[in-house]
Amino acid sequence: MKNNFYQYILNLQNQICKGLEDVDGVAQFREDIWTRPEGGGGRTRVIENSQVFEKGGVNISAVHGKLPDSMQKLFNVGEADFFACGLSLVIHLKNPMVPTVHANWRYFEMYDDNGNVINSWFGGGQDLTPYYLFEEDAIHFHQTCKIACDKHNPEFYSKFKKQCDDYFWNAHRNEARGIGGLFFDYCKANEYMTMEDWFNFVTEVGNSFLEAYVPIVERRKNLEYTPAQRTWQEIRRGRYVEFNLVHDKGTLFGLKTNGRIESILMSLPPHVQWVYDHHPEMGSEEEKLIKVLENPKNWIVD
Repeated sequence: MKNNFYQYILNLQNQICKGLEDVDGVAQFREDIWTRPEGGGGRTRVIENSQVFEKGGVNISAVHGKLPDSMQKLFNVGEADFFACGLSLVIHLKNPMVPTVHANWRYFEMYDDNGNVINSWFGGGQDLTPYYLFEEDAIHFHQTCKIACDKHNPEFYSKFKKQCDDYFWNAHRNEARGIGGLFFDYCKANEYMTMEDWFNFVTEVGNSFLEAYVPIVERRKNLEYTPAQRTWQEIRRGRYVEFNLVHDKGTLFGLKTNGRIESILMSLPPHVQWVYDHHPEMGSEEEKLIKVLENPKNWIVD
């Protein structure tokens, strides 16, 4: 399973980078190959300061070794060996009319002293963080997610959409990071789903990413915007940074397993503002976004 999934994310990284480069038309991703002293490594690809993308990263990693003490406590286990691989991406656009997007698909195994797999699971998802709310974009993103889910279980979309709303919640701000999408974790074999079934589901979602996001970029990337709208984008990016550094499990896992710092923190945007006690004007497009973030919305009506 781990070999199959690792080969999948290698190929998916190529597909996503090619799809995003085609949107830009000029820029290409820079690649870094890195190794982890305790075992494993990864392939980081970053695009910066292009016509369309201010900063974006599409990273894959496969790490293994002894489970760190902090992770033993998290999983409530003793000493164990582990293997983890996944693809993680975050794309920040120059134009504030285009939303930031994040996605992650991962697989984890733990072993006993004889090298036998004693636990394994999949996790992942994809979510959208707009700065200006275009409802047709939100509906398109969620509809694409739902189509991928429905091929495997008609209950998956509503379940994983709610989990996404719950997970990407900035509790200290009492608002969502964005308008959600899908989030799933600890997807283990059960009476309804084998690990092969989970593999097929997770790869279905991964394969849907470009269809979910690229049409939105194409629609919005050339829209005009003002300096004030750019300032709003940078203020909202501050909330994005807060979530990633305070709440995000993937960031914390990378830091606690001695991951590559440049790859872990590539999710952070280059230009951010924290303005004291900032509130948007009543009735503005900015306030419209905040109201949705304070009360997550169902974008797909059956």
